Amino acid sequence: MDAITQRIAELVAMPSVSAVRPELDMPNRAVVDLLAGWLEHEGFAVEILPVADGGKKANLIATKGRGPGGLVLSGHTDTVPYDPGKWTSDPFRLTERDGNLFGLGSSDMKGFFPIAIEAARRLPASSLREPIIVLATCDEECGMAGARALVDLQRPKARAAIIGEPTNLRPVRLHKGVTMARLKLIGRSGHSSDPSLGRSALEGMRAAMTEIVILREELAEKHWNDLLKPPITTMNLGNIHGGDNPNRICAECELQFDLRVLPGMRERDVLAVLRARIEHALAGSELKIEMEELHEGVPPFETSASAAIVKAAEEMTGHAAEAVSFGTEGPFLNAMGMETIVMGPGDIAVAHQPDEYLPADRIAPMVALLEKTIGKLCT
Repeated sequence: MDAITQRIAELVAMPSVSAVRPELDMPNRAVVDLLAGWLEHEGFAVEILPVADGGKKANLIATKGRGPGGLVLSGHTDTVPYDPGKWTSDPFRLTERDGNLFGLGSSDMKGFFPIAIEAARRLPASSLREPIIVLATCDEECGMAGARALVDLQRPKARAAIIGEPTNLRPVRLHKGVTMARLKLIGRSGHSSDPSLGRSALEGMRAAMTEIVILREELAEKHWNDLLKPPITTMNLGNIHGGDNPNRICAECELQFDLRVLPGMRERDVLAVLRARIEHALAGSELKIEMEELHEGVPPFETSASAAIVKAAEEMTGHAAEAVSFGTEGPFLNAMGMETIVMGPGDIAVAHQPDEYLPADRIAPMVALLEKTIGKLCT
């Protein structure tokens, strides 16, 4: 356990923030190179696949054993930005307090890699009838660029996959899709004493938001999944900006919102319906409508309850496979033909916030779960 903790500390010490703001965004190559060295030492054949920034951002595929099928142990190497001054300890220095390992990415999800490597190293390649593949991706927290690049390559190929996102050691087989979008209305400014002197984008946005709320309510009545919390499609009106002064008619107004759809639905279909309704509501207003996704959305994820990896995880953990509302790289691995579950030692409740931590007493159980799964599927 000390060796695993030391490796987690080394990963946490390497900043690898991915962010939409360029001044906060960082490469992940140092993390990938460190993982590559560890895996090569354990007898894995390692490939580093550049994704962006001249190779400063990259994916890693490390394979032990040969043949068709196999099990992927997958994680992302990036973290979200952190809040300077709000951490009790240095976010880039792993600190143990009260049985917890504090550090940026400890739970979400750098802590998974040393655990996966430890589980994989315990089985010699000669005992494997199907390979073990350790997969490390870039930019999961910001657009899924690494996972999308792998889908384009259709690599790696395997029968099943475990993504070590924080799930409290419980298997997860489905989650909602998520996308973020912007709606911008462009009108004409004018003196506020006479509304006819301009075209108010803010008044138009009021009508547009009404259409969003109506569609949201309709979707909640027509579609639900009791495994999810909440069990309905959600639309969060995140931020709005418009106008510049109380005595001027608002010329431009922009709304940004978040859409999370259930498995079996497509976020782009919902956005297309929404745009048509907004266009109808604003017909004759002379307002220009701009609507687009802020980044390409993450599709909903669902692996069949009867899949072998789901049944194996349920048997070993004693928990029925669950659903979560946060997004993962699961749909992308499924798109490459893998039966995928999400299962890791961390807790999503402490991710993306100051004093993120990984409970130290979950390391050994996670190693054991992975070792048993490898034994069941690969030996």
